[in-house]
Amino acid sequence: MNVRQIGLFIENRAGRLQTVAQRLGDAGIDIRALSLADTSDFGILRLIVNRTEDAVAVLKQAGFTLKLAEVVAAEIPDRAGGLASVLAVLEAAGMNVEYMYAFVEKTASQAVLVFRFNDPAAAVQALQQVGIRVLQEADVGRL
Repeated sequence: MNVRQIGLFIENRAGRLQTVAQRLGDAGIDIRALSLADTSDFGILRLIVNRTEDAVAVLKQAGFTLKLAEVVAAEIPDRAGGLASVLAVLEAAGMNVEYMYAFVEKTASQAVLVFRFNDPAAAVQALQQVGIRVLQEADVGRL
């Protein structure tokens, strides 16, 4: 299984982001990666956590509207041009990156990026064919 991402719809007002972080922290859930995009009225907070099911339960209990999505987490060479080389592989495979963001930490000499594709399985296959390590959900807690 690829990595599951929690997408939360939150009001764009003071304290809402802190509420999410506090609820997860109080439950002992570690945020491993996040992205926040906003408009004038609401934001979309995308999270990858070490305990997805628990986080979903905590956030739903707190009244948040959320959605799970499958994303691809891949190790990228942490050097100049590393991202460009991986994007070239994806372009050659005809894959369009819908959005991406980075993990909080890297593994050894690799950065870890999260990609959203309309066809995650095809993206994983393209990446693995050229030797790029794709992380599984179980790997997230070990980063």
